[in-house]
Amino acid sequence: MATVVVTFPGSNCDRDCVAGVVAAGGTATRVFHKDHALPADTTGVILPGGFSYGDYLRCGAMAARSPIMQAVKRFADAGGPVLGICNGFQILCEAQMLPGALLRNASGRFVCEEVVLTVVGDSPLLARYTTGDEVVVPVAHGEGNYTADDATLAQLEKERRVAFRYLEVDTAGNARVNGARRGIAGVIGGPKRNILGMMPHPERRASPLLGGDDGLGLLAALAAAAPQQSTGSTP
Repeated sequence: MATVVVTFPGSNCDRDCVAGVVAAGGTATRVFHKDHALPADTTGVILPGGFSYGDYLRCGAMAARSPIMQAVKRFADAGGPVLGICNGFQILCEAQMLPGALLRNASGRFVCEEVVLTVVGDSPLLARYTTGDEVVVPVAHGEGNYTADDATLAQLEKERRVAFRYLEVDTAGNARVNGARRGIAGVIGGPKRNILGMMPHPERRASPLLGGDDGLGLLAALAAAAPQQSTGSTP
């Protein structure tokens, strides 16, 4: 059984994600975006950060239409855990596997810094955290400004499908770092709350050698939950 990390043209965090899963006690392998099926022993999927297709059109728009994404959708629809990080979050939104969209940062600038997140959602992928926990995780993005219409935001809040919230917000309640509405840093979806997209990079805080291991719990939950959540993949 293995967690699959998808490599798109322009991915730059795929190897980091593999290392993070291994550090969390799991096994991981990479597959290429042109593949049409996930390996038979897939128990979880990560869509990593980077700049797939050079961010042409919109971030994640072209990657969302890569051949592998049909297999990822089938896997998620069957309850398999899927984690989208940064560009992976953008891909999940573009593929309509998660609601909303990621816009240009409110500042108009690329941001690369540590942020403090509050855990607020309900998902098996958050099983290693307690609601209200604060974790420090890096961000590195130019289009991390999460937005959705008011009805969608209300539904996400009602169903506890906001995974993480940025601790630092402006007077309007939007994230200081990028302008994300209601400070939303991550969103939960899927039939078993098995899809999680987030802009910050947990794989970059998965070891004390990286300055901390606050992100390790998310990768550990993915690796541990995979056998129970996944029903396998189909070609």
